[in-house]
Amino acid sequence: MSWRFGAASLILAVALCGCSHQEFEAFEPSRIPVIAGWAPDVAPEPAQVGIHHQVSWGEPEVTPMPAGPRAVAETDGPYLLDSGDKLRVFVYGQPNLSRIYPVDHAGNISVPLIGSLHARGHTTRGVERAIRSRLGATYVKDPQVTVDISQNRPFFILGEVRIAGQYPYVSGMTAQVAVAIAGGFTERANERKVQITRRINGMVERIEAPTDYVVQPGDTVYVSERWF
Repeated sequence: MSWRFGAASLILAVALCGCSHQEFEAFEPSRIPVIAGWAPDVAPEPAQVGIHHQVSWGEPEVTPMPAGPRAVAETDGPYLLDSGDKLRVFVYGQPNLSRIYPVDHAGNISVPLIGSLHARGHTTRGVERAIRSRLGATYVKDPQVTVDISQNRPFFILGEVRIAGQYPYVSGMTAQVAVAIAGGFTERANERKVQITRRINGMVERIEAPTDYVVQPGDTVYVSERWF
């Protein structure tokens, strides 16, 4: 029995001596075995050293695309009043108030009893509400008011068209329709594009646009001469 214990002790000593000269491998969590559904609670490190992961805070910055000429369907919207428009105002039971009112150069209409009323930049529905409010406040009990456009302010067309001048505006018209109203292109006209001058909030904007671009009331359409 004693010789067996001595032999086992000798074998164990030799094994420990050999292990002392052996280099241990680096700890790699990916090499830890998974046993019967058990997984080590260690997060694996990135496979490559020196790679920096950039953290993004918030939404990415997006450069807006420049706006180009708008098509007909994109410009449909409420008609905004301005100088040159004529409004038909009807007040039920008040014939002295029911008449046609022109929008003057200051953008106002003058209505009996309530005086000057600003119309520029507003819709007919907005003017209707304003008249109803002022009349109902002092003069007429529960007034019934209707406002619509009797005549649109004109547009102007110049350049290489047969009959340049001022014409009544037609709702939804394009530059091509404006040219047709003016008698069509001349033989020297550039038929691919036009220049439109438009006043927006007191500022004059010049737009180079194709002939299917929508013309607005008060615009000036200029047809240039082609070079070849």
